[in-house]
Amino acid sequence: MTDKTSPALAVVVLAAGKGTRMRSALPKVLHPLAGLPLVGHVLATAEALSPERRVVVVGADAEAVAQAVAPWPSVVQAPQAGTGHALLQASDALSGFTGDVLVLYGDTPLLEAETLSAMLAARRKAAAATAVLGFRPADPGLYGRLVCDDDGTLERIVEAREADAATLALTLCNSGVMAIDGEALPGLLARLDNANAKGEYYLTDIVAIAAADGCRSVMVEAPADSLLGIDSRADLAVAEAVIQTRLRARAMAAGATLTDPASTFFSHDTVLAQDVSVGPNVVFAPGVRVGEGTEILPFCHLEGVEVAAGARIGPFARLRPGTRLGEGARIGNFVETKAAEIAAGAKVNHLSYIGDASVGAASNIGAGTITCNYDGFAKHRTEIGAGAFIGSNTALVAPVSIGDGAMVGAGSTVTKDVEADALAVARGQQRDVPDGAARFRRQRKD
Repeated sequence: MTDKTSPALAVVVLAAGKGTRMRSALPKVLHPLAGLPLVGHVLATAEALSPERRVVVVGADAEAVAQAVAPWPSVVQAPQAGTGHALLQASDALSGFTGDVLVLYGDTPLLEAETLSAMLAARRKAAAATAVLGFRPADPGLYGRLVCDDDGTLERIVEAREADAATLALTLCNSGVMAIDGEALPGLLARLDNANAKGEYYLTDIVAIAAADGCRSVMVEAPADSLLGIDSRADLAVAEAVIQTRLRARAMAAGATLTDPASTFFSHDTVLAQDVSVGPNVVFAPGVRVGEGTEILPFCHLEGVEVAAGARIGPFARLRPGTRLGEGARIGNFVETKAAEIAAGAKVNHLSYIGDASVGAASNIGAGTITCNYDGFAKHRTEIGAGAFIGSNTALVAPVSIGDGAMVGAGSTVTKDVEADALAVARGQQRDVPDGAARFRRQRKD
């Protein structure tokens, strides 16, 4: 047995399941949760524990999973003959390792590092062969049951298909998550067999094998919602609700105000600084950082955006990837930005599209302004200097540059650069026809 205080850790993530109940061409563990694939959440939690060795077990047809988990190494399980068989595929990656081997699942994304640390500590303290994470779901159903004695020693894990009525009446269930003594692991795996109802090699059988060797196993109980496994779209929706509740609570604890938390949706990496205010029905897609004191009004969508302190956004604004808002910038209703740098104090207050562009400090962009950034073949940039004024209903045909302090008259279509402090007007000349409207109406009536 290894020394019970050993900090060495290896993590094996089992991610070879086919996920047929998801009814999707996308591998189950790649379905997104709060903007990150399920397996990405598992890897992020594992990385918080600083493992020395890492490996993901994937299915034979799961090249996409292997690519998604890189740089974690992966090994293939083929055929898929149970969890014990899956862990055997990681034998080469674990060769010679004598610390803790932590077995996680790519479709169980809500576990937190603190829970896993507690399980590892429990195994080390007891010098146990294994530690198993247990939970009490509302419906135990087909979960394996944990059979423990009075002092908390885990005697055995019984799969539901193998259990008698008395065992099925137990409410403490097996999550599948285990911490195993790496020194004992090869010998335990070598004695697994598939003499069971499914004809598979159950990893859970190593508890009974260890007991036969006189080695103890222990159980650590965790909250049921942290051990939700994703097998269907309905499960995914339940998990999304759980993680959104966590993310909302985290944002508010950090000093953000959410007017209607239930209608605010976060991604796993959303960062809101202190005194950010968020109105109802706001969505944060991945890659958003919002500076102190910013106000985000209702019905906005932000993705891949960095917002400096004191900005004001919305309502009904869409900020797409590459948008950078300077301190005190204003983005108003029905404005869309993409790959745009809006400098400090600049205003794009309504009904505009600013894409592949930069807007200088304190500039004002009038309603209905569009940066025409695509010519059918390539994207081009629009550069608007500091203190510029762009009149309403202006089309800026990129590539084009508007100088510092320049003004563009309303309704203009600008196709060439405008010098600093110049006034540009590019529109058809107005011609009034005396009595023309009256004659038009008379003709229509005749």
